[in-house]
This record gives sequence, structure tokens and C-alpha cells, in this order.
Amino acid sequence: MGDTQNKSGEQDLGQLLKVRREKLAALQEKGEDPFRITKFDVTHHSMDVKEHFDEMEGQHVILAGRMMSKRIMGKASFCNIQDVKGNIQAYVARDGIGEEPYAAFKKYDVGDIVGIAGEVFRTKMGEISIHASEVTLLSKSLQILPEKYHGLVNTDLRYRQRYTDLIMNAEVKDTFIKRSQIVSAIRRFLDSQGFMEVETPMLVSNAGGAAARPFETHFNALDEDLKLRISLELYLKRLIVGGLERVYEIGRVFRNEGLDTRHNPEFTLMELYQAYTDYHGMMDLTEKMYRFVAQEVLGTTTITYKGTEMDLSRPFERITMVDAVKKYAGVDFGEIHTLEEARAAAKDKGIAYEERHQKGDILNLFFETFVEEHLIQPTFLMDHPVEISPLTKRKPDNPDYVERFEFFMNGWEMANAYSELNDPIDQRERFRMQEEQFAQGDEEANHTDEDFLNALEIGMPPTGGIGYGIDRMVMLFTDSPAIRDVLLFPTMKTLGGKDQ
Repeated sequence: MGDTQNKSGEQDLGQLLKVRREKLAALQEKGEDPFRITKFDVTHHSMDVKEHFDEMEGQHVILAGRMMSKRIMGKASFCNIQDVKGNIQAYVARDGIGEEPYAAFKKYDVGDIVGIAGEVFRTKMGEISIHASEVTLLSKSLQILPEKYHGLVNTDLRYRQRYTDLIMNAEVKDTFIKRSQIVSAIRRFLDSQGFMEVETPMLVSNAGGAAARPFETHFNALDEDLKLRISLELYLKRLIVGGLERVYEIGRVFRNEGLDTRHNPEFTLMELYQAYTDYHGMMDLTEKMYRFVAQEVLGTTTITYKGTEMDLSRPFERITMVDAVKKYAGVDFGEIHTLEEARAAAKDKGIAYEERHQKGDILNLFFETFVEEHLIQPTFLMDHPVEISPLTKRKPDNPDYVERFEFFMNGWEMANAYSELNDPIDQRERFRMQEEQFAQGDEEANHTDEDFLNALEIGMPPTGGIGYGIDRMVMLFTDSPAIRDVLLFPTMKTLGGKDQ
């Protein structure tokens, strides 16, 4: 029975699609091909009319959008038109647009894109509408829109066919409008702080600046292997060397890693660097920027994510990694001085470590296991071990640790910042240690970048730098459950040789 119903449904759908193509062919035969229309002058959008009805009542307006519903009622009909700002009802009558145009309108399908010219009025039922004097078919929809898109069996289709998702789900469109507003607000804030936006290469010979596996490619013209960047850091620091004291870049980076609710192989990263400051300056800047963006986009400094409130108005907590592990794991690395003691503490707490891991690596494993999930309110997790921070200045009073922080909200890492290492001799040694890690099997280790070392030898001033995960910021600000929900076109496994 089920198979029979499915076959019947497929035949019905096939017939509906055939009818739409026949309607298009009939229009084309009459010389009324909608696809030949190249321009349509729009004067207003739906929400312009609705929000300013008192002054717009009786005015002539021209709108355009997708027809989402239609009710034929003899000599008069109603349809709903959806544009980028919302939707509005149109009243289309034979006496208003003429007999032939009305007959043509009755053949329009839900999903068609139409232009409506007419007068703003309010119906007897109180709904703000357009009394059409002219209706123009601007594009013929040859597919069938789903009636209830969230009801689709294959929810992956929402991501694969984002264009349909945007049509059917207003909240999805609102998320991406907010994303654009967030990025715009970030730019306004940084520009007001004297930062300069720049662009750096995506194709690089040495993908450094982060612990991640790069994607690899080949440049035919030079017969040279290249990588897609995993970070923006090393080129932006070169610009600090060159005398551009405050720079930032918002751009895609690429990491050859797995997919989950917070990771996509290509994502948007923002990094900024400021000469003559340190990681404390980056903390101050981060607090100000997050408050500014929240107020600008959301109208509040309180963010609610899945029912949990996070308050950006209060000073963000600042705690060292050692103190955080002591607080949540009950282990004081201030009293652990050797690798053997660190391994013993790890065994006691059931933490698995690798032979190559040093004391600092094990401290970080403690943090990831016991602490991270507790950092819900805005928190700067400070002073990481030197072993996991190859590009960061050591703390002058405790060289086993560095002037670094990670910014956490909702248990997620939102940003990573340093007092940047500007000692070329120390940096070369850190690169050497990273090369050893790579030789021992760490595929995410950095490689020596000779040109970057040369830049440091030219001389880089004391500098603070930070990288922000823009996608995670958007997730929090829009209460979105997964990174796929804030990427217009997330990475998907191809089906049948092509995206479906």
C-alpha cells in the first residue's frame, strides 16, 4: 500500500510540474515570456507600507515578491506577496486590472514572482493590503514549494537548498540578516577605534598561526604545492612590522577537520593586531566590542541561549588556567613541578595523555576535561602553558606560562588572544619545537616560516592580537543550535555525485 501511495504521489507531482511548464510554454507562444523581463521598478517593500500605513493610506505603490498564497473568488482574488522585509496581502479584482490580465492572473502559481502596482488600503477585516491596478508576472516558478518546510523527512535538505529554506522560514532569513548586522557592527566598532581593515592571502605555502590540518592544493602555473590558510595571523603580524599599527581582517579560513555543531571546515575568522599593547588590552577591547555589538544588533547586553542568560554588562571574569583547574578539578598545578608529577595526577583523575605530552599539555587536558563546560558567563581564561602557545610571549615572572587568554561564553571558546611573541630568536626555537612535535605525529603542529622570522628580525613592536570565531558569535546572538544554522551554505557530503 505504501509503495502504491508513493508512486501515486510521484505521478501527481510530475503532473503538477508538467502543468507549470505548459503554462510557461503558452506564455512564450503568446510573446509573454516572463524570463524576457529585465527590470521592474519597485518603490516600496511590504514592511514600509505596514509600518507607515497612516501616512501611506491611499498612496500608489509598486512592490514585487514571491506569491506565497492565492485565493480565487470569482471576479476578485487575494494573494500574499513575500519580499525581503516580510509579506503583504494584495487584492486583485477583474474591475481593477482588466478582464484579460485578470484571466492571466488566475493562472499564476504559488511560487511565481510577481510585481504589484496599486493603492494602499485596509480591508473590512482590518488587514493592510494593496488594491492592485496592475499585476506583472516577473518570473515563473517551475517547482513546487513545500507547504510546511520543517515537516520534510530529510532535514539536511534545509541546508542543501538554503534558497528554499529562506523562502519558507522567516526565522532563518532573520538569522542571516542579524549575521550581516553583527559583522557590520564589528566593523563600525573597530573603525571607530582606529583599526584598518586589510586582506591577506588565502593560498599560502606555509599554513601557520594555528593548530590545525590544512587543505592542500596545487598551483599549475608555478608547479607548486600550496595550502589554504588555517589562520590570518602571520601575514597580519607582518603588517604590524611594516608600521600599520592597528589592523584587522574578517575572512574565511579552512581547516581539514571534522563536522559537528560547532565546526565546519571553512568558517569565518576575524583577527586583529594592535601595536604597543598586550593581552590585557585585548581583554578590554573584547569587552567593549561584545557590548557594543549586542546593544547595536539586539538592543540589549543580555544574551539568552537555549534558556541560559549571559550578562555582557558586568566586567568579564578573569581567571588563570592553573586557578581554574584547581577550582573545578581540585588539582593544583602550581604545586606540580615535573612531568612525572603531572602524569601521576592525570592517571589519578583518569585523563589519557600521549607520550609526547609535556606538563603544560597535561594541564590543558585537565582544563578541557574539567573546566571548559563551566565557563558559561563571559570569562577570560588566562595564562596558558608555553607548550601549547608557540606564538605567544612568556610571562616575565613565570616563563613556563605565556600571556595568553581564551574568551569563553556558554562553555564555548569564542576568541583566542596573545601578547604576541616578537623575539625572533625565541620564535625560531618555538618553531623548532613544533617541528619536533610534527615529526612525532602531531599533524596540527606549526612549521618554520622563514619569511615571518625575517620580519621579526626587522623588528616588531610589543603587540596584542586576538582571533574571534564569528560563526560562534552569531550562533549565540541568534540562539542558533548549530554552526550550519548560521552558514548560508554549510559543507555537506555530496549525494549521487552532486549536491542535492
